[in-house]
Amino acid sequence: MASTSGPMTTPWATTPAPSSDDAEIHWADIVVIVVYFAIILAVGIWSAWRANRGSAKGYFLAGRDMAWWPVGASLFASNIGSGHFVGLAGTAAASGIAVVAYEWNAIFIMVMLGWIFVPVYISAGVFTMPEYLRKRFGGQRITVYLSVVSLLLYVFTKISADIFAGAVFIQQSLKWDLYLAVVLLLAITAVYTVTGGLSAVIWTDTAQTVIMVAGAFVLTGLSLARVGGYNEMIRRYFLAVPTVRDNTTTCGLPTADALHMFRDPINADLPWPGIIFGLTILATWYWCTDQVIVQRCLAAKTIEHSKGGCILAGYLKILPFFLMIMPGMISRALYPNEVGCVDPDECLRYCQNAAGCSNVAYPKLVVRIMPTGLRGLMLAVMLAALMSSLTSIFNSSSTIFTMDIWRKFRTQSTERELMIVGRVFVLVLIGISILWIPIVQAAQGGQLFNYIQAVTGYLSPPICASFILGIFWKRMTEPGAFWGLMSGLVVGLIRLVMDFAYGSPGCGEPEFRPAVLWRVHFLYFAMILFAVSAIVMVVVSLCTPPIDDKHLHRLTWATRHSEEERDDLDKPPETVEMSALNGGGKETADKEENDVTVSIVESPPLWKRGFDWMCGISQKDQEAPPEPDIHISIKENPRSRLILNINAVIMMCVGVFLWAFYA
Repeated sequence: MASTSGPMTTPWATTPAPSSDDAEIHWADIVVIVVYFAIILAVGIWSAWRANRGSAKGYFLAGRDMAWWPVGASLFASNIGSGHFVGLAGTAAASGIAVVAYEWNAIFIMVMLGWIFVPVYISAGVFTMPEYLRKRFGGQRITVYLSVVSLLLYVFTKISADIFAGAVFIQQSLKWDLYLAVVLLLAITAVYTVTGGLSAVIWTDTAQTVIMVAGAFVLTGLSLARVGGYNEMIRRYFLAVPTVRDNTTTCGLPTADALHMFRDPINADLPWPGIIFGLTILATWYWCTDQVIVQRCLAAKTIEHSKGGCILAGYLKILPFFLMIMPGMISRALYPNEVGCVDPDECLRYCQNAAGCSNVAYPKLVVRIMPTGLRGLMLAVMLAALMSSLTSIFNSSSTIFTMDIWRKFRTQSTERELMIVGRVFVLVLIGISILWIPIVQAAQGGQLFNYIQAVTGYLSPPICASFILGIFWKRMTEPGAFWGLMSGLVVGLIRLVMDFAYGSPGCGEPEFRPAVLWRVHFLYFAMILFAVSAIVMVVVSLCTPPIDDKHLHRLTWATRHSEEERDDLDKPPETVEMSALNGGGKETADKEENDVTVSIVESPPLWKRGFDWMCGISQKDQEAPPEPDIHISIKENPRSRLILNINAVIMMCVGVFLWAFYA
């Protein structure tokens, strides 16, 4: 879709917004926020009571009993946090619609998730992604590596970025200091974190998705009415130039290709080859191998419900163009001096960030456009979206740390110890994330979404390569996977360290970075990193002995339907499995093995029972034997499979049309 107007050098004259635009939070908004949180908390408590949180399957996979619609809603809500509302709208305000490629690319990747990756994970019978690689390749080093890198990515991208985005909302609405807002957010989130299980998270995600989408559509409608319609938005966007700028440069001018998704392959901020190939690599890692996302698909009651959830999430990913991209462009059209500022002093005055103020594009619309009451609802939705994303990440990261790292060093850990360690680790994650926020604030010219994607592009391609080759190539070996991951890590860290060490020049300043940083876009770098890692994996695998087929049943695409018994490469001792699931040490496991009945004479103290309830442990759960490891079938009903396949094809056709229309 061609733009109707190019960038103008004459700024669009604006007058300061009327005082009514700078509306303060009304008492009615506070009431709406309180009521909203009360409803969400009630949903969370209801789902926590009805869920089985006393077993690993019940706590981490919601008992594998979720229908397709809460799975799809939770996939969308876990992905679309406040970081998306702030980051997507901010990048759209700065450079136009090309960033929507990140959302519409997911339409096709969701089909890969539901039709290719999830069947293998379900047939493998795993809880975590590091656990899958341990079963697939054996050994411990790949599991520990993936666990550590996953946690680093959670800190560097998801947790710190979401906290920063939520703080921006509070800062813009209540005019509080950024770090005071962060502390408040974490205090509220801590209440959510101690409540139980994936089931509660999925059901609260479902409720939030409905209200989030409805509220965001209302904001889009009101914003379009304020700006004068879609065509007027486009006209005013290209005229939205800040008053204070250096007229000898292009700083502050909207880009001429703001309405194009496919942009120049050399000089554009999002080159089209990078969007097609590099972005697909990053999206495959995020949607198909990341614990936070895959955990929701594994919670579905059947493979059909998992696929149905992926289709629903794919359709919902069409909406960010209307819910976030367009509002971001409208915000710049309405407030060019504030949202589009380029002078560091002006930016500090408007948003306390010298790198730029594009991140405040969406919060400004919420505060200034929404009427009383609805403004409070949107603020509540944004903060709840933040807390929903954080609790999902905290749940997944504590799962990875306790199950895949802590138990490697404490093989006889009790259930109580694992629960305590998981919660203490969440506090450590929060502390590290707070320390990382200043870097998030300054990175990538103040555009939050670009920062998230850049860091992901430096660390995730080797992981993506290991999963793709591990699933589709039976000849892949543990040494091949490990050394491919190590080589990719070294190359990626070099680029990451150089990027943050050199920083980036401000608008109009001369380029001072090495050519490898500013000539090789991070999406191109992701493609190179993926290729380097894959080549190393293939070469080393061919030079090492292959894995026997008896170890690969139901662990690859070719063997996903195998009915033969698998001999796990690195099967943990039975006593460890029993102690980890039941809360007893080796003594408990031995007693159960010998059919010894233990009578509980004294009831535990009240504080201990309260702690056990928060952790999802009951005395009955501690006495019950572990659930047997039953192979879960991935066979489908022919009629359901046909309906799902037709819906998947229709969804991809819609995606192709959208890409072609805005290319």
